[in-house]
Amino acid sequence: MNRRRFLAASSAVLAASALPGCKSKPATPKLTVFTWADYLSDKAKASFEAAHGCTVVIDTYDSNEAMLAKLESGATGYDVLVPSSYAVQALKRKGLVRELDHAKLPNLSHLDRAYLAKAPDAAMKISVPYLMAPTCLAYLGAKVGNPVESWTMLDRGDLKGRMTLLDDMREVLGAALKLLGFSLNSTEPGQLAAARDVAIRWKANAAKFENEQYKTGIASGEFFLVHGYAGDLLQAQEENKDVRIFIPREGASFPCDDLCVSKDAANADLAHAFINHLCDPAVAAENMQTLGYRAPNQAAYPLLEEEFRKSPLLFPSDELFAKCEPILDLGDKLPLWTAEWDKVKGA
Repeated sequence: MNRRRFLAASSAVLAASALPGCKSKPATPKLTVFTWADYLSDKAKASFEAAHGCTVVIDTYDSNEAMLAKLESGATGYDVLVPSSYAVQALKRKGLVRELDHAKLPNLSHLDRAYLAKAPDAAMKISVPYLMAPTCLAYLGAKVGNPVESWTMLDRGDLKGRMTLLDDMREVLGAALKLLGFSLNSTEPGQLAAARDVAIRWKANAAKFENEQYKTGIASGEFFLVHGYAGDLLQAQEENKDVRIFIPREGASFPCDDLCVSKDAANADLAHAFINHLCDPAVAAENMQTLGYRAPNQAAYPLLEEEFRKSPLLFPSDELFAKCEPILDLGDKLPLWTAEWDKVKGA
C-alpha cells in the first residue's frame, strides 16, 4: 500500500555539562519502524512516545518487493516491520523476523477472530494484523459517464490517458484474474496467460503505473479513473467530493498489513510494546478513522463513528466480501507470475 512519508523528528540528546561531577542524561530510547508512508496517525505515535519515553522514527517503502530487497541487501537497524500478510511468509523463509512473545502482547485478545480464521498466520506466531482495506477503483463523477462497478471500467477507451493502474504485479494481474472469474492467487499457467492479456489491454488505456501520486491525481482532476487502495481513496474523497469509490462486483483483493518484530531488532521489548499499543481498542479506533483503513480489532468496532462503521468499502456486504480474497504467498510459483508481469511491463 502506498502512502505519504511521515517526517519523524529525532529527539536531541542533551550534551554533558562542562561542570565537574555533572552527568549527561541517558539517551532517549529509539524505535525504528519500516513501513508504508502515511500509515500511523500522529496521535497514535505521540501517545506511544509519551507512554514509553521514546522516539519513534519512521522509514518508508512503496512496495513489499522494495522492502524485501532492501532487507536482503543487508539493511539493518529496524525494530518493527509492516509487510503485507503474504510478504510475512517470505520474511519468515529468509529468517528476517522473530517469533512474537504473546506474554508481552495482552491486547491480542481484542483482535477480530473472524478475520484471524482466514489469516495466513492465524496463530500470530510472527505477525499481528494491523490495517486492511480493499483494492478499489475510483472515478470522478463529473468526468465519467455511465459508470459500472466492475473491472471492465479499465477497458474504457474514452478514458485513455486519464487513468492509472497500481504498479503492483499482484494487484494488476489479480484484478484481471477476478474479472475472468478466477482466484486472484491462481498459479494455473493458462489463467495467468489470460490475465496477462487483459492487463496488457488495460495498460494501453493507462497513463501510467502509479503507486504514489494517484490519490492526489484524482483529487486534483488530473486523472479521471484510478486503481488504488480504499484508505488512500477515502482521503482523496475528503479533498474532492466528486470522487466516487467502489469495490468491483467481481471481487478484489482485501489485503492486510501486519506488524512484525525484525530479527535484528535493537529493542525487541519496545517493539512488542509498540505492537501492543496499536492493538489497544481506543488507539486502533482513532488510527482507523484518521487513516481510513480497517483494523481487524473486534473491540475497536463499537468505538468507531457510525458513518465509518457503515462504510461499504471497509465493511462491505457479506456477498461482496465473499468474492474478495487476501493476497497469499506464492512460494515457488512466484516465477510464473513474474514471467507474465514482465510481458505486461514490456508490452
